[in-house]
This record gives sequence, structure tokens and C-alpha cells, in this order.
Amino acid sequence: MPPLTSVLLVDDDSTTNFLNKLLLTRMGVAQQVLVAENGEQALRTLDQTCTGQPAISCPVLILLDMNMPVLNGLAFLETYVQMPLAQQQAIVIVMLTTSLHPADMARAQELPIAGFLNKPLTQEKVLGILEKHFL
Repeated sequence: MPPLTSVLLVDDDSTTNFLNKLLLTRMGVAQQVLVAENGEQALRTLDQTCTGQPAISCPVLILLDMNMPVLNGLAFLETYVQMPLAQQQAIVIVMLTTSLHPADMARAQELPIAGFLNKPLTQEKVLGILEKHFL
């Protein structure tokens, strides 16, 4: 499988971002791995990389943490659904978190996510995402 054009990691923990980026890079998953430390930065990144033609660096996969300062995962998703429909259809979003409150999980399932994964991200989990959504 050829590498994805771009993946966006959204997590407020810089160590988690570093390790996840290292894993994705070593696996050759993406040509580009972008990092945002909260939902607000992630929305700005999408605005910068997904507008204009061609939107080559627009992430095709977002690994999104639930609990973050400034704009958490749910608030990010609630804003994301208001973006142009073409962008929503082109991006696979997976919630990557340590635990979820049942109410948060129920709300997240009403939003455009492809699934939930427990941290830490592993090679097996990445391969599962790729097989399910990109083959």
C-alpha cells in the first residue's frame, strides 16, 4: 500500500505526539505527519492544508485525543461537522484516548468518527486502521 498523503495527530501531550509520529514515520504510513496540541490548532491546520486546489497536504487520517485544553476532541468534532462536506468525507477520524466517559462516548458516536482506540498507539492498531479504511 502506498503511504497516505498526510496524517494529523491531535493530542495535548507532546511525548505522545512524538512517539506516535515516530511510529508512523518508522512504519512509512504517511508522506507527512502533522501535529496539533489541541482542537483549535487542528482546525487551523485543516483550514491551512485543506483549502485551495490541489489540497495535497490535507490529512486523510486524524488521530484525535478526547481530553485536551482549549478545544477538546468533542468540541473539535462539533466544529468539524460544520466544515464543507467534501472535507468531511475525505478525512477518517479515529478517537485515540485512555478512557471515555459513557456520555462522551455516546456523543462522539453521533459525530463523524470512524472508531475509538485506546492509547497507546501501536503498530497493530495502525495496521488495523489502514486495513479497515484505506485498502
